[in-house]
Amino acid sequence: MILKRMHWAVLFLSLLLVGCGGGSEERRVDVGTREGVLHYGNGAEVQGLDPHIVTGVPENHVVSALFEGLTSKNPYTLESEPAAAKSWDISEDGLTYTFNLREDANWTNGDPVTAEDFRWSFERALTPALGNLNNYMLFPIANAEAFANGVIDDFSQVGARVIDRFTLEINLRSPTPYFLQLLDHYIAYPVHRANIEAFGSYTDRVSRWAREGNMINNGAFELTEWQVNSHIRVEKRASYWDAENIKLNAIVFYPTENLVTEERMFRDGQLHRTNDIPLDKVPVYLEEDPEHIVIAPYLGTYYYMINTTRKPFDDVRVRKALVLSIDRKLLNDTVLEGIMDPSYALVPPGTLGYQPPEIISFDPERARALLAAAGFPNGEGFPVFELLYNTQENHRKIAIAIQQMWQTNLGISVSLLNQEWGVYLNTQENQNYDVSRRGWIGDYVDPNTFLDMYITDGGNNRTGFSSQRYDQLVLEEAPTRLNQDERFALYYKAETILMDEVPIIPIYTYQTKMLKDSSFKGAPSNIMDHYNWKYVYLEASE
Repeated sequence: MILKRMHWAVLFLSLLLVGCGGGSEERRVDVGTREGVLHYGNGAEVQGLDPHIVTGVPENHVVSALFEGLTSKNPYTLESEPAAAKSWDISEDGLTYTFNLREDANWTNGDPVTAEDFRWSFERALTPALGNLNNYMLFPIANAEAFANGVIDDFSQVGARVIDRFTLEINLRSPTPYFLQLLDHYIAYPVHRANIEAFGSYTDRVSRWAREGNMINNGAFELTEWQVNSHIRVEKRASYWDAENIKLNAIVFYPTENLVTEERMFRDGQLHRTNDIPLDKVPVYLEEDPEHIVIAPYLGTYYYMINTTRKPFDDVRVRKALVLSIDRKLLNDTVLEGIMDPSYALVPPGTLGYQPPEIISFDPERARALLAAAGFPNGEGFPVFELLYNTQENHRKIAIAIQQMWQTNLGISVSLLNQEWGVYLNTQENQNYDVSRRGWIGDYVDPNTFLDMYITDGGNNRTGFSSQRYDQLVLEEAPTRLNQDERFALYYKAETILMDEVPIIPIYTYQTKMLKDSSFKGAPSNIMDHYNWKYVYLEASE
């Protein structure tokens, strides 16, 4: 009896010590580092894992662990390197790419990954009924645009041809210097045809095939858990062709829209890496904990979209007034803690040496004159409109600052509307907004990754903007120029049209800002904030 009482007393004391933070409970990141399990703050809750449907950065992080394209991107150099294709040949005229696939690459069900898998996946991604918002990224392929727009319905006329089981030939409509970079984007990932068709039509935008227990994928990891608003877990798969070089055993992605909560999770040892950091915490970490904060250049632009189909925003004078009345330098020096670069165009300056036009500035006097010419002197009679942003504290602070600038400089009133990520994306897709926050991170290192978004009826063009001349420059003239200077000169003309019509309001060029545990390795800072999960590993500090 005495021994039993002593046993329970010791047990109670040990539980009490754990509950009071007595130090016997390990931090999640320490356990993860030891076991090779990465705990990753991923921003918003993902809206799906179908690579031909998703459009967001949070989705990309997960999908890129599950699927593999013909090429992948080296995180140190950002150069294309072999992935599902072990090698390729490019014709002298730059129009024909022949890919030699790995014969030891397979799907999670054991099926080999074949050239037909890629051909069919391209066909699915371009099928109009699927409504793929990124399909324009495949338009360099001969006749891909015509097929996507329903001009032709025979996919055999598109330049993707199976030579044999492990050889795929792709023919382009014109030389495309960045074509290999397009192939490591999720738009070009293969999907398993039988797997998709087992759960319905291949054009279903909502399907159970992309859920845990159902998904067949070809990447280095497989989906093992997806608890909505909690986490997604992917685990290394032993049958992956390069499994011996995959250092992580698992990755757990957490939705971390609330930046205050995410920062606290990092401090409490629950995350190896955050998606972001509250702006007001940046100077604190720079001063007190600089080894754990990362701020680096990022190939992306933070901007607002204007719905040009709605009055009074169908008047270019109104749009210009909105653009010219924002003091970007003041915004950066105050709200943004001085860490961003004010932006006056869509393409970040210096992208492969390209410099965008500078035709907008902070000019409140001209902005007021334009608004008066549009019929709203001193803002009189201007309707109250909504500024939409997705739920996040940093977006709210920026929106409040710009709301005040428009009130002060133009005399107009703006109401702020925040929506959760999925609802926000749907609102934009249906063009059911007045002005909306938007951000774009380059999918590859070239000005085209920004400019081709705003072609007429493009999947990511939700502004109503349309210019025949702009389309010609971006889609027809620039791609035919092999000389980079000549190509960039045409992009400059196109962006000048865009910024003269101002369907968008550039605000700042992104900088990566996040918190990182010292054990997080193999993920160097680069201008695309790109992680190739094959390179990432965890290593405890000695």
